[in-house]
Amino acid sequence: QVQLVESGGGLVQAGGSLRLSCTASGRTVINMGWFRQAPGKEREFVAHISWTGGMTDYADPVKGRFSASRDNAKNMVYLQMNNLKPEDAAVYYCAAGPRTMRTMEIHEVYAYSYWGQGTQVTVSS
Repeated sequence: QVQLVESGGGLVQAGGSLRLSCTASGRTVINMGWFRQAPGKEREFVAHISWTGGMTDYADPVKGRFSASRDNAKNMVYLQMNNLKPEDAAVYYCAAGPRTMRTMEIHEVYAYSYWGQGTQVTVSS
């Protein structure tokens, strides 16, 4: 079992920044993802980071603005969000997936076995 707890959400003005954190406990997690879900919308992929942190991938709407990182010694994963836009407002979730996750699956909700409870990000215009 893996337990994930997100933190760092809040209210920020458009153009501002937030840093989300995700604390993992339990089994060692390999693939970590960030997803978000706005009211009335499906949960969508935001970012993925590999075990070493050497490989990252981002959804097109956040490329160049968001950056994922991890500190395996602390079992922490981070999502730095810069130049936030009103359309970035959502509940953000971190998720953990197995070593066997295929590259083509990293954007898919079903590929992740464990999820945090989410943290709310609100962006005012």
